[in-house]
Amino acid sequence: MKIKLKQYRFQLITTSVVTLLPILVGLILWNKLPDVMATHFGADNQANGWSSKAMAVFGLPLILLAVQWMTVLIINFDPKRRNISDKMFSLTLWIIPAISLICCGSIYVSSLQINLNINLLVNIFTGIVFIAVGNYLPKCKRNYTVGIKLPWTLDDDENWNKTHRFGGIVWVLGGMVMLILAFLPVSWMIPDLVVLAAVVVLPTAYSFLYYLRHRDNAE
Repeated sequence: MKIKLKQYRFQLITTSVVTLLPILVGLILWNKLPDVMATHFGADNQANGWSSKAMAVFGLPLILLAVQWMTVLIINFDPKRRNISDKMFSLTLWIIPAISLICCGSIYVSSLQINLNINLLVNIFTGIVFIAVGNYLPKCKRNYTVGIKLPWTLDDDENWNKTHRFGGIVWVLGGMVMLILAFLPVSWMIPDLVVLAAVVVLPTAYSFLYYLRHRDNAE
């Protein structure tokens, strides 16, 4: 059976409104915002990408809303959607709205020439997301939309379950490292890249090695 979207109607409406909330804030601040706004920042916290005011205020939230609903529809038509728990689905729904608030809020603050450590916010947000996702990964059953989707995990329930238990630990630890890095007086770029690589490479390697061991044992 498909996910009953009516069952999640309140969450869908709420997350959509939150995703679009920066548009209202942008309209309130419209006359104070410059015609060209910084919308991308480098590791040194300096702007390195700009967009028009209209794109920053209207375009970004609308793009994020489209991503939100595309994600919902993809999950809804997943052949194994019944394996996606309510908590994991709810967590997925709230990631995009949080991104919208943080990204658009940071853009507005920067455009108003208020000092803001954007990389600090990004590290904190990423760390929290990693910990939240890592907590739910071990509870995630095999599906084609949410989780560590590899040829070996999608082909075998046992590989899926063990990889997600291991991946959950890696993601939680990675999130904790990101949170610690956020408050240390160090350059975050290389450590952040190491953490991002670890949460991808380690579960992938674990899954592949498990597949090799399982295959050898079967033979």
